[in-house]
Amino acid sequence: MTRDIADIRRDYEGGRLDESQTPDEPLALFDEWLTLALEKEGHEGNVMTLATTDNQGRPHARIVLLKGFDAHGMVFYTNYHSHKGSELGNVPFAALTFWWPSLSRQVRVEGSVEQVDSDESDAYFQGRPRSSQLSTWIATQSVVIPDRNWIEERQQRFERAYSDQEIPRPIHWGGYRVVPDMIEFWQGQPSRLHDRIRYERRDSESWQRFRLAP
Repeated sequence: MTRDIADIRRDYEGGRLDESQTPDEPLALFDEWLTLALEKEGHEGNVMTLATTDNQGRPHARIVLLKGFDAHGMVFYTNYHSHKGSELGNVPFAALTFWWPSLSRQVRVEGSVEQVDSDESDAYFQGRPRSSQLSTWIATQSVVIPDRNWIEERQQRFERAYSDQEIPRPIHWGGYRVVPDMIEFWQGQPSRLHDRIRYERRDSESWQRFRLAP
């Protein structure tokens, strides 16, 4: 089937993004933008696309959730044995994209990736709902399975196993931190004349800022 989508478009609009009014380091601006996105987009405000590369140089992207950030980078959690975990083990670099349609804003992040320490993963895991804790044991992420019954049978087995005890964090599950060396802020504007401010890390303490053509 061929569907004509060439005429689907929207005219973006938003406040101007002027480099003279942006902070010297990008995470302060990211914090400001994320705070507003969580207010406007609700539970979708921390949704981001994670792109990784396999050992053949093929890119792979999927949606994950930002679960924390600080001066060291952006954190998400997953199964270390998943496709993305395997890819990050071979090529420890990634790209993130945040898109907030109600604000006509996008943020792109690129950088190296490291596992967070076990204490941080443990703390996050213990704060998850019990059903989410169980899911980390039930689902062997990314492997081929025969059918839905396979999941449901494992769910019943693990629910029985942990029915009267605390659920431990599996050693194959935990956090990754994307340590950014580039963060780009995009603010949609009418007539496709968008504002783009790009930060590139110069060293561990400072960033360089550029305005890019739309």
